Amino acid sequence: MREGFNYFPAPAKLNLFLRIIGRRDDGYHSLQTVFRLIDFADSIGFRLISKNEVRRVSQHSWSDADDLAVRAARLLAERYSVSQGVELDIMKRIPSGGGLGGGSSDAATVLLIMNKLWALDLKRQELQEMAVLLGADVPFFVFGRNAFAEGIGERLSPLNLAKTCYLVIHPNCSVSTPSVFGDSELTRNSKPIKIADFSSCEGRNDLQDTVCRLYPEVRLALEWLGQYGPSAMSGSGSSVFCPFADPGRAKALVAKVPSNWFGFVARGLDYHPLFDG
Repeated sequence: MREGFNYFPAPAKLNLFLRIIGRRDDGYHSLQTVFRLIDFADSIGFRLISKNEVRRVSQHSWSDADDLAVRAARLLAERYSVSQGVELDIMKRIPSGGGLGGGSSDAATVLLIMNKLWALDLKRQELQEMAVLLGADVPFFVFGRNAFAEGIGERLSPLNLAKTCYLVIHPNCSVSTPSVFGDSELTRNSKPIKIADFSSCEGRNDLQDTVCRLYPEVRLALEWLGQYGPSAMSGSGSSVFCPFADPGRAKALVAKVPSNWFGFVARGLDYHPLFDG
């Protein structure tokens, strides 16, 4: 951690199920999913500066222009004519291209923290509406609670979920979300369900077959994890997960994860660490 920076968490998420129920006129897909927060997180450092600019001080393989966290801060600064600047130190733990929402969560943490540091006093709903401009998953992290999501993921209803831990595996491949959603064989006509019925669909992901065909390593990870319980893919992949009632069993299995994959155990959260009601 860098001296002079204050650090805040940006937690990952799992999609406990995901159904594609249609394609919209704007090219996006209508979906239903349940977002679950987990206690595996990136950490974002903030330092206010007098110069009117947003600057990322950490080095990554992607450019500032492609960094959702940087874009989130610039969006706030431009929309509300903020004269003060900020430096961001983005400490990554959440794998990129893994369906765990790392970039989206980073952006949401920036919106939440910069709203306070710049004394903008925006309501959560205002931040959620702005978050849609950054990406479909960003509003959920601003919302700050486990949720049943519809639309492109921005229509959110709070959901109480049982306390569970998860063994999560990232098979060290990065999935291109546009290539998956653009695949001609993707299922796009699942029937909508009601919130009360989601448990009957838990573990189903309409993107999974397409991802497994395009990225065989994801299929192998699902098969390996499936030896120990009901495995499923999160989001558009590539990470897969399995729920465990016994955290000790999940932790024991981490040692068995093949060495060419990255595995970790995470606990489900009820609220985002920055949730303030």
